[in-house]
Amino acid sequence: MDDFPPPDLPSVELTDPATMRVLAHPTRLRLLGELRVHGPCSVGMLSRAVDEAPGSVSYHLSRLAEVGLVAEAPDHAPDRRQRWWRSVHAFTRTPSPTDTSDPERSAASTALRKSFVRGLATAHEAYLDAEHDLPPEWAEAASTGDLYLDLTADELAEMAAEVRQVFGRWLERSNRDRAGTRPVLALHALFPRP
Repeated sequence: MDDFPPPDLPSVELTDPATMRVLAHPTRLRLLGELRVHGPCSVGMLSRAVDEAPGSVSYHLSRLAEVGLVAEAPDHAPDRRQRWWRSVHAFTRTPSPTDTSDPERSAASTALRKSFVRGLATAHEAYLDAEHDLPPEWAEAASTGDLYLDLTADELAEMAAEVRQVFGRWLERSNRDRAGTRPVLALHALFPRP
């Protein structure tokens, strides 16, 4: 496999079925995503971002902390009344779908990836709902499309490697502290049609 995600960014490969099941919850996926996109956040900030009660957010964060995906970030809290959290890793990987040596792990991995795809669909729909409120240059710069190809398995693997290289180049350029930037969700899905 190529170097995506880049080796200098912290990542975790989930191998424990219980951990995958914890993360497969849609609210937990959204919370982890918010922390990765925006950096450390308070429970109140996360509550507004995912439209959940603070008590519910605290519960889901504690579940993510139990499996080592998030950690408290007390250095960001202005006082003891606020609890701040951060993501422990920049990227999460799941086991190869071809590894069926552990049926429980395979089922948990599939459930997690399905939850991830549902979350991406929800995020894309939210963008479509808000697109008319964006400055024109942002709406015009966005892109969505699909393409059906007839490829061999080797060609599909080659194409996937090239896409990961493109993502890696843009990830190197990404910097939330640079003027004029905003979070952009880049998706890729390359798979044979069933």
